[in-house]
Amino acid sequence: MDQIDALLPQTQCGQCTYAGCRPYAEAIANGEAPINQCPPGGAVTIAALANLLEVEVLEANAELGEHHDIPLVALIDEQTCIGCTLCIQACPVDAILGSAKHMHTVIADECTGCELCLPPCPVDCIDMIPTRQTIDDWKWAAPDTPPGLAHGH
Repeated sequence: MDQIDALLPQTQCGQCTYAGCRPYAEAIANGEAPINQCPPGGAVTIAALANLLEVEVLEANAELGEHHDIPLVALIDEQTCIGCTLCIQACPVDAILGSAKHMHTVIADECTGCELCLPPCPVDCIDMIPTRQTIDDWKWAAPDTPPGLAHGH
């Protein structure tokens, strides 16, 4: 189960219908959940889980949300923010800093791009923007696995 959890993106977004990555990993390990329920992980995570568990690669479950090739980060329009704290309460990783009746800001390095802060915002002052890719965090797309090599055979 720890190996499964390590492959998940740790966004704690709940899009998989579980309370976070660890509960989803437990459900996969117990055979209670399929490996295609993680939109933030996308096809790369599905392929890694399939390889680890030696099961068939599945298409991502599109009903749970979409995968973004470039990770997103929340950005709060500080001029519009009314300091209601609803986004702070919604953030599963404590990436939003602020207090009641004062403008809030996002700690970009902590934000997982889960978008859970968007629905509760009453003034719609949060946008999801692509993270800035640098030479340190840019990654090549994974190559397609040739048939017959999917499980390391």
